[in-house]
Amino acid sequence: MKISRLLQEEELKPQIVISVRNLVEFLMNAGDIDDRHGGQMRMEAMQEGSRIHRKIQRRAGADYHAEIPLKFIVSYEEYDLAIEGRADGIIYEEGLLEETSRFLEDPRMDLEEGQEEAKPSVMIDEIKGVYLDVEQMAEPNAVHLAQAKCYAFIFATQHALPAIGVQMTYCNLDTEEIRRFQMHYSYDEIEAWFLELVASYKKWSDFLFHHKMIRQQSIRGLEFPYAYRQGQKKLVTDVYRSIMREKTLFLQAPTGTGKTLATIFPAIQAMGQNMGDKIFYLTAKNATGVVAHDTFLLMEEQGYEGKTVVITAKDKMCLLEERSCNPDDCPYAKGHFDRVNDAVYDILQEENMMDRDCILRWAKDRRVCPFEYSLDIASWVDHIICDYNYVFDPNVCLKRFFAEGIRGDYLFLVDEAHNLVERARDMYSETLVKEDFLAMKKKLKIYGKKLENTLERCNKEMLVLKRQCEKLLVLEEMDSFLFALFLAAAAMDELLQKEGNIVDRDEVLDFYFKVRNFVNLSEDFDEHYRIYCDYDEKGQFCLHLFCVDPSYMLQKRLDRSRACVFFSATLLPIRYYKELLCCDDDVYAIYADSVFEQEKRALLIGRDVSSRYTRRTFAEYLAFADYIEAIVEKKKGNYMVFCPSYKMLEEISQKFMAKSLGSCDVICQRSGMSEQEREDFLKEFEEVRERSFVAFCVMGGVFSEGIDLTEEKLIGAIIVGVGLPQIGNEREVMKQYFEATGRDGFSFAYLYPGMNKVIQAAGRVIRTKSDEGVIALLDERFTRSEYRQTFPREWNDGKICDRHTVGDLVDDFWQKR
Repeated sequence: MKISRLLQEEELKPQIVISVRNLVEFLMNAGDIDDRHGGQMRMEAMQEGSRIHRKIQRRAGADYHAEIPLKFIVSYEEYDLAIEGRADGIIYEEGLLEETSRFLEDPRMDLEEGQEEAKPSVMIDEIKGVYLDVEQMAEPNAVHLAQAKCYAFIFATQHALPAIGVQMTYCNLDTEEIRRFQMHYSYDEIEAWFLELVASYKKWSDFLFHHKMIRQQSIRGLEFPYAYRQGQKKLVTDVYRSIMREKTLFLQAPTGTGKTLATIFPAIQAMGQNMGDKIFYLTAKNATGVVAHDTFLLMEEQGYEGKTVVITAKDKMCLLEERSCNPDDCPYAKGHFDRVNDAVYDILQEENMMDRDCILRWAKDRRVCPFEYSLDIASWVDHIICDYNYVFDPNVCLKRFFAEGIRGDYLFLVDEAHNLVERARDMYSETLVKEDFLAMKKKLKIYGKKLENTLERCNKEMLVLKRQCEKLLVLEEMDSFLFALFLAAAAMDELLQKEGNIVDRDEVLDFYFKVRNFVNLSEDFDEHYRIYCDYDEKGQFCLHLFCVDPSYMLQKRLDRSRACVFFSATLLPIRYYKELLCCDDDVYAIYADSVFEQEKRALLIGRDVSSRYTRRTFAEYLAFADYIEAIVEKKKGNYMVFCPSYKMLEEISQKFMAKSLGSCDVICQRSGMSEQEREDFLKEFEEVRERSFVAFCVMGGVFSEGIDLTEEKLIGAIIVGVGLPQIGNEREVMKQYFEATGRDGFSFAYLYPGMNKVIQAAGRVIRTKSDEGVIALLDERFTRSEYRQTFPREWNDGKICDRHTVGDLVDDFWQKR
């Protein structure tokens, strides 16, 4: 095939793109899943080596050419397969390599053509940062070597080289010790290897091509499945435009506006116009994931031919009674990688919606690990429904999409985005406890003096800090401790690689992961972080690496997408979320008006009670009980009372039950409820009763958002207090940070997070157009301007009352209904 013909077809042929890394990892993984010797940890470590890469590259000299992008296109009849990546280094003497090859201008190849005349010898260098003792390595990892050989073939082809070398450079991330392996290949040898590799991938690239053709065709005839609600068409248009312009959108849309459908539908339409190729629907809780799951099924009913996978947590996917990921204990782990690719291919031929039940059924039949199976399926589908962690958390993110740090054709839809601020802080923060180092030293000293000494050194470093800390100590740096921690992490790496049956292995692994996470996060330490020491509730001394402002870390992940939509019923004030969820100033923000009639909802503000700590007395609890009784007695139905803590819940519920004298059925949320207990709790709202039902819940808990109790299932939400987080060291560090950066420290640390919980809890009442109900905000602070400025627009009709007048206002509301 001639080059001219290929160039003419360039505009007409679709292109399937895969990275070199994903190609070799997908085709060459084999054998068992086995986490006993730290194998998984070693693979994870390889994502953390950018610092080491740069250091090795800088030291390599003038003949070392770093970070060279390479691309090779295999041209099939219907489409082109583009295989691309970036070589860590290519070593050749400057000036000896003549760039005369036609492949430099267009890196295409007729696979049957011969090679041109010989060119100078070249060495491809592939660098891997690991936590292994590199001196103990007998040979390079086969998958790593395959990655380097792909780069070698592409470069040799582009420059018509008769032979080429490959160098694998392994560097221990803690000690920076280096081990190199070198191989040499003739062009014929490496060509034959590469062609065999590509040939084994063809059935997969054929699947991608033909499925995309079917998907795109189905989108052309796709219409919005319902009549648009008020303002919903504008939401759909705004989401589509933000994707088209490759922007980040903040969408504040009250309950009932149909946010899920109004984001998924335009995202699918954008894919139909080649403005994205994969949708990540990101959730904080299972309930919102279920809504997305049902919405994609709805689109399928409309004729859409897209494929969806729901990624569920590993423990919930395990087919064993107790998870044990090794071939001796788990038949699904034994030989998993030998079977999984065929299992993935077969499920893709049969299923469009691959949720938990579907994946478990197939995994059991094909004898593969269900969780790992779901991750592999994700590479081939159009939509991934998953927790925030799989995109934003550096420890558990989907490496096949995000490990290389390059932009993908991905659309991020972030549901209930108000949750992401606190979740991101957790992702990018870590805490170490001094007493844990002593406990681990005693437990692990049987494995050698080196490990014992490194743990003792960490303990001594923390002891120095402890002597300086009375209640709270904010640090400027922790270099001495970090150095000791590096040594401890390296010693634990060595232990985990050598010992398969460590005493209390799960406990040791938990400690190791915290140490390793602290070390890794310290590389990102900057002005967005604070380091501080304090004591926990057990009196243990703690060192915190605390990410106060997660915007920078989140932005690095957002940069890997084409566009992102943050949406929620509570993104107020919008400036707070803009500043903490991204660093981009050029973002869109939309406030959607409520579709509900305000007359169907009474908003009452109690002015004579407060949840302030100084007012938490018997008399105040009784006053709250008076409010609840006055509201509930006016109309039989189901009510929820949201309290700021379990302590207040207990006090107020007892006072209410004593006052109501059994005239109501009462249930109280308990701390640490199981999933089954939560389901049973919600089923209580479906019971037919002779009297009112009052459920006492904790504000910000599992029942204050993400649940739908429509129509008669819930007719009132009573919110006790303004929801402010408990005063503590973390919040005070946060407050000081925001004040130091010119922002309102109290509002950013306390007010905005608290009011978010209030608005979420209040949102349980009106879920559909037929819903009616009462929302009571019980705290005198709700009457203040700084609090009312955070209210949604539709809360402009609140009526101020006290415990003596609230009953009349409620009665008046229901009389009008």
